[in-house]
Amino acid sequence: MFTSSALRLSFFSWPKLIGRRMTSSNIENVSENRDLVLVDHIGEITTIGINRPEKRNCINSPAATALLQAFQDFDKDESSKVAVLYGVGGNFCAGYDLEEVSKKPPVHLSSYGQGPMGPSRYETSKPVIAAVEGFAVAGGLELALWCDLRVVEETAVMGVFCRRFGVPLIDGGTVRLPAIVGLGRAMDLILTGRPIKGSEALDWGLANRLVACGTAVGQAVNLAQSLVKFPQECLRADRQSALYATFSASSMQDALRYEHENGIPVIMKESVHGAQKFVDGIGRHGKFHLDAKLHPKSKI
Repeated sequence: MFTSSALRLSFFSWPKLIGRRMTSSNIENVSENRDLVLVDHIGEITTIGINRPEKRNCINSPAATALLQAFQDFDKDESSKVAVLYGVGGNFCAGYDLEEVSKKPPVHLSSYGQGPMGPSRYETSKPVIAAVEGFAVAGGLELALWCDLRVVEETAVMGVFCRRFGVPLIDGGTVRLPAIVGLGRAMDLILTGRPIKGSEALDWGLANRLVACGTAVGQAVNLAQSLVKFPQECLRADRQSALYATFSASSMQDALRYEHENGIPVIMKESVHGAQKFVDGIGRHGKFHLDAKLHPKSKI
């Protein structure tokens, strides 16, 4: 259901390619048999695209399965450190395909298992960045919330649009949204279903970066590139500790104990070597060029 293109796009050419919009003529010619999820690699970054532009990238059952498989494969790929999730054709994702729901009641959802949107109940071991353009609503908003970071275009629209049709949030929306923006603001979106645009999303902390129209994917790749250069064991341990403290810890002491036990193994793996790099002059004065040649030793 998904494909990994043989073409390896350069880090600089990617934003321009993804920025193209589907026209009405080529939307009409989309084949029902085409890949629902597109997977590609830019160095140590995996890009995963929802490919149903004629439906504003609404997710149906086959697309959900393919999207989950793509992230499971990303997790297993030791050469890939960060994933970028985007939507093909100008929209991130407009939720679950209600046409499928209207024709085939989703009785299979009565038992807890795979999330209807695909990976929403899957816990990745590595960071995922959402590149949000166009609509990211209903289940599409839930997919964006599932990601660790959200790069949002100024013209993007986010919201719980499923409020209008009696479709509940069952892909983590009521869990993750309050954790990210606070209960009061979460209730505003959840109860009213109103749209929220990029600038307000940034003010709320729902968006981590606000970018110009047509640049979300490129800027998300830029952000991913900034993460892959860090020591990965430490980055993943701190990420996991933050998630545990937010969603799983039974108390403050439980969270602190987990953080300690999760972090201690990293010290011998990466911290001692990192300390030596600093002593040798790398990273002084708050510099982030950690792969540069050794700098002369400094006292600051």
